[in-house]
Amino acid sequence: MIRYPRNLRGYGPTTPDPMWPNGARIAVQFVVNYEEGGENNVLHGDAASEAFLSEIIGAAPWPGQRHWNMESNYDYGARAGFWRLHRLFTGAGIKPTVYGVATALARSPEQVAAMVGAEWEIASHGLKWVEHKDMPEAEERAAIDEAIRLHTEVVGTPPEGWYTGRCSMNTVRLAAETGQLAYVSDTIDDDLPYWLRVGERDQLVIPYTMDANDMRFATAQGFNTGEHFFTYLKDSFDALYAEGLAGAPKMMSVGLHCRIVGRPGRVMGLKKFIDYIQSFEGVWTPRRIDIARHWADAHPPVTQIEPHTWEKTDFVAQFGGIFEHSCWIAERAWEMELGPAHDSAIGLHSALARVFRSASHEERLGVLNAHPDLAGKLAAAKRLTAESTSEQASAGLDALTDAERADFTRLNTDYVEKHGFPFIIAVRDHDKQGILNAFTRRVENDTETEFTEACKQVERIALLRLKEKLG
Repeated sequence: MIRYPRNLRGYGPTTPDPMWPNGARIAVQFVVNYEEGGENNVLHGDAASEAFLSEIIGAAPWPGQRHWNMESNYDYGARAGFWRLHRLFTGAGIKPTVYGVATALARSPEQVAAMVGAEWEIASHGLKWVEHKDMPEAEERAAIDEAIRLHTEVVGTPPEGWYTGRCSMNTVRLAAETGQLAYVSDTIDDDLPYWLRVGERDQLVIPYTMDANDMRFATAQGFNTGEHFFTYLKDSFDALYAEGLAGAPKMMSVGLHCRIVGRPGRVMGLKKFIDYIQSFEGVWTPRRIDIARHWADAHPPVTQIEPHTWEKTDFVAQFGGIFEHSCWIAERAWEMELGPAHDSAIGLHSALARVFRSASHEERLGVLNAHPDLAGKLAAAKRLTAESTSEQASAGLDALTDAERADFTRLNTDYVEKHGFPFIIAVRDHDKQGILNAFTRRVENDTETEFTEACKQVERIALLRLKEKLG
């Protein structure tokens, strides 16, 4: 048994209607990252200076030393950039969410007071703005607990949202395990919130962004001017707004940093974008906690069927009959690499069909011969499987006239004598006359052609059966 943990399925081809308040066509959510005073620094007990997201090209950590230019760059965000963003958002009547590093917040009381006074949401951005990828699990868990404690002490209320950013493979699970958070945002994997099962808890995840993010001013492949930033944000908005008008509203996150977009040569691109979206109807600009509360009310968690997590006996008991009387297909499928992508009818059908397709000719022939004749003796004796009984009844094959029964009997005999296996067709795709027409046509095929067609029909029947079970 191999299980693949990544969820590549998501919402699939049809996303849910988020039912944004007042029928909004899009939710545009602004995040202000407040990291200044929480970055790597020997003053903070770290081994070296910071080297991430600054104006310094090719910056590298300075082990055991303070880096004056790096500190000064971060200081700008607290001293000037924050207040520029504060004026911009309060003037526009927008309340963003702050991702606040707990130690940075503790070192910036006036900025925190301004955030609280403007009713900005302050979510936790971890204890320190440092890398977590190599942090032992117990150490990271302790850091999360301390971040929540310090945040509550500094802000006056505990955080309801979480975003580490420089996270580990354990971060989302550890944050969820606190049981204290309305949402976690350490993903960039969707345009809508979703529920994630963590142990016995359903944790809401509100994905973040690294593309509609001013961090690209500080990367090699990124924005050079405020106009570049505006253009990318505008194009993102236009695409998502159009999807909303078409009946599939989404969420757009915009990531900001005080020391980056807070510079005068960049902030006008952000202002231009805010002015642009405020010229449209049906644009909601909430805090992330507002999205979390709305989603919990409008889309509470629903228990999902997760076959990839089942024990073998349960898996085979449920799906062993999908390919007629051929439990070995489900048994082999269970041994494959399964994951969340296989928890739908299409996904599980893919796994089962792969087993069938890779089986020997003799094994596949056995599957064909496991199928009953259409309207044959087994049907008359009511000895079909429940699936076959329902399928044949759906096309009216349980209520044939004497003449029709004679036609089916003759065709069944001719077909089996010629090809060596029963005629197979996904009856739910046809009415009675369509089945008779296909029967009459296909009995004339050569056996190789008909074997291929029969196998395709077996797979089609399996898919239809799975859709009845899984939706």
